[in-house]
Amino acid sequence: MKYTTHKKLGKNWSAITLGCWQLAPSEGWGDLCSAKDAEAVVKNALDNGITAFDTAEGYGDGESERRLGKALGSQKDDVIVISKIWPDADFTKEAFEQRMDDTLKALGRDYVDVYLYHWPPDEFTTKDHGQKLTDFMLYLKEKGKTKIFGVSNFRKKDLHLLGDNLPEYSINEIPYNLVQREYEGSECELCSKAGLEYMVYAPTAKGFLARELSKEDLSYRARNNKDFFHEPLYSEAKKVFNKVKEIADSINRKPIEVAITWVLNQPNVLTAIVGSRKPNQVPEFSSAGDCELSSEHLEQLTKVSDLFLEARERLKIGSTDF
Repeated sequence: MKYTTHKKLGKNWSAITLGCWQLAPSEGWGDLCSAKDAEAVVKNALDNGITAFDTAEGYGDGESERRLGKALGSQKDDVIVISKIWPDADFTKEAFEQRMDDTLKALGRDYVDVYLYHWPPDEFTTKDHGQKLTDFMLYLKEKGKTKIFGVSNFRKKDLHLLGDNLPEYSINEIPYNLVQREYEGSECELCSKAGLEYMVYAPTAKGFLARELSKEDLSYRARNNKDFFHEPLYSEAKKVFNKVKEIADSINRKPIEVAITWVLNQPNVLTAIVGSRKPNQVPEFSSAGDCELSSEHLEQLTKVSDLFLEARERLKIGSTDF
């Protein structure tokens, strides 16, 4: 496993962060992960060198946070824990602090390492909103309840609303992979210049680039609302997976490792978030943390990805973040 040290945290951050959405009941993944399996997933992550864990109050109405805190046990303060506030919270300092206190109680911690605003709500439209959000986050940091803070799913128009306060933020958690590259270009430049590193979720496009998926795999709501799981884009996206698999076979690695490694080699990417409800899958994606790809393989993957994006444009199909 490769590690980096975030300049504002001082803890080793693994290239792979465990995503904890699937550890609790959800509309996207159903109620298929038992508390026992959730604990096993977290412990397997620790055993495989993962030092960062991404959760949110919105994952199972706090159940993900509760299960994560219990599974980490005595190691809960040694690792990096990221959580997020759902944007249905009243836009007041008191409401943000109450949500944070609920998160800390669920995790069994005195603070989180990283606290993110999960989504920009429709009413997040002015620089006054941006100033208030910054004030709330700085307040929580000053009270010692988070070490650093950031946002999630913020596009350029949302980031601009943060104005001169943008450098106060440290993270933008985004969806990014070989078939979803909306956060490149000017948005990446804006974040990089201000010091917001990318935490990437869905680095395998919800499993599309990880392995051949069964009918059951394709039935989950978290997948069936994505355009590349359906024609006419499915056939085009399949070409991307075929190239991922071809390269994986040539270097004796799994497709999931290759897809994640491409993401980790892109500009401004701090870590890739990968989740599972199955304990035995953890070693499969953890090993991407030390996978190496040649410059030729990286170029081949980018080229086939470019062709997919051209096909999407030709078919006039827009992409969605989530």
